[in-house]
Amino acid sequence: MSDFSWEKSYPPGVKWEIEIENKPVYAILDEAVKAWPNNNAIDFLDKKTTYAQLDVMVNRAAKGFQKLGVKKGVHVGLYLPNCPQYIVCFFGILKAGGTVVNYSPLDAERELLHKIEDSNTDIMVTLDLKVLYPNISSLLGRTRLKKIVVGNLKEVLPFPKNFLYPIVKSKEISSYPNDDSHISYKSLLANDGKIEAVPVMNPAERVAVLQYTGGTTGLPKGAMLTHRNLVAACQQLRSMQQGPTGVLVDGTEKVLAVLPLFHIYALTVNMNFGIAGGAELILHPKFDLNEVMKDLDKKKPTVFPGVPTMYMAIANHPEVEKYDLKSLKFCASGGAPLPVEVQEHFQRVTGCRLLEGWGMTETSPSGTTTPMTDKRVAGSAGVPVPGIEIRIFDVDDRTKIMPTGDIGEIAIKGPNVMKGYWNKPDVTAESFVDDFFLTGDTGYFDEDGYMHIVDRTKDMITSGGFNVYPRIIEEAIFEHPSVAEVTVVGIPDDYRGEAAKAFVKLRANKPEFTIDELRSFLEDKLGKHELPTDVEFRAELPKTLVGKLSKKELVEEEKIKYEERKKAAAKAG
Repeated sequence: MSDFSWEKSYPPGVKWEIEIENKPVYAILDEAVKAWPNNNAIDFLDKKTTYAQLDVMVNRAAKGFQKLGVKKGVHVGLYLPNCPQYIVCFFGILKAGGTVVNYSPLDAERELLHKIEDSNTDIMVTLDLKVLYPNISSLLGRTRLKKIVVGNLKEVLPFPKNFLYPIVKSKEISSYPNDDSHISYKSLLANDGKIEAVPVMNPAERVAVLQYTGGTTGLPKGAMLTHRNLVAACQQLRSMQQGPTGVLVDGTEKVLAVLPLFHIYALTVNMNFGIAGGAELILHPKFDLNEVMKDLDKKKPTVFPGVPTMYMAIANHPEVEKYDLKSLKFCASGGAPLPVEVQEHFQRVTGCRLLEGWGMTETSPSGTTTPMTDKRVAGSAGVPVPGIEIRIFDVDDRTKIMPTGDIGEIAIKGPNVMKGYWNKPDVTAESFVDDFFLTGDTGYFDEDGYMHIVDRTKDMITSGGFNVYPRIIEEAIFEHPSVAEVTVVGIPDDYRGEAAKAFVKLRANKPEFTIDELRSFLEDKLGKHELPTDVEFRAELPKTLVGKLSKKELVEEEKIKYEERKKAAAKAG
């Protein structure tokens, strides 16, 4: 029996102690195929694939990859948007004995070059789209990359979309040569699929996925996620649904899979979590609000994992009341802090409970989740999932554990936490204290074991000697009736060192406000040291491909502006 404060907040029947199954990641799919062969596994733009059909394709892909030389120690990149080929190749690579390296379709050439060389990627899987294929083909001969597997969307679309696609989208399709460096996805699968999956003798040590961090400071680092890490993360999240209050029923659910699968959040919470329960993945290539609203209404998904900006968009849809959202059992928000105002607005408009969770690339990404109980804790990221220990360390003294209610750096330990950073033993060593991974996030626990995220330590603003947390300012600004989206960053300030600046996207037909009006609105909500010194309105705020609001572009812009002002002042002086 554990003595962690958060266990008392678990749903009835859920315990902290959990025994993680000792199995490879591909066993998640194998077990689903055995249990629900005739269930739909994927609905991609109305093309449905059963678990039995998916199994055939995965086994054929595994055999095809082995013919290309994939085995233990060989790394294969996936440079794909959400599409059936991603799921087939992900499990096919693992069954063949290889390791998956996830690439973002938004990766610039510098990032692609770095990741290919750093990760030892020998083979890349992509689509014949002009926004994708040329970026990879240009790296043949310039990097260690040897072969490219090229798929197309025509082969995974239903009739008549598959017939019309090459005609309607002809300007978006890229040709590729017929040579030894290129293999079509179709030919990769052109075999009998008779294969024995390569056994994983030690799932806790064998790396299944190299998942690169965002690289907001310096070059991205590859988190080594083992088979056990990914199995544990999936099992931990499912365990929160296993008690008598669990609302999910295996073999009956539908997951709206809009988040990009190359991101660890979607990889675990959409794909592995959904497949483990025999769910149908309603797969979207990207977040398109109108397409999402149509599928929510017509296809009746029961679970929708997303990020805060998606829920803002749905709640603010001008005709949201016309859509039937009653099939949703719950929505899950992760990837970025969920503002209380957004959570409450979404729940008020849709009638669907929106649960917040927290995790990181390095934690596969399970960490905390909101329990399915009647208790509501506004602004909380929920409680640690079974099998996870979390401590709050003093930011300046990591030997000191902070008492309940005090802010410090969040550190996490559990079977889901990465093996380390690829080829970076020194950085790995610096990232752990007593087997606890130092997350760089700050937060605190309340008396019931609910964790509250305050901010990223790297986003913290030091203003006039005070620590200022952007999320606290953002939460307060969100209460303003004109605000649709907001992000706060630290900008250079000659007097304070740093000061807070707010970037705001307004709601439709809502008026702008001055910085003095904003400060007046905030004066009873924030301390004087937290009040922003400037506000800027934008039609759109920068976001990552996952949909998270992104600060790094704004920080860089402000640094450039500051340097230009200094140069101008020096020239004038």
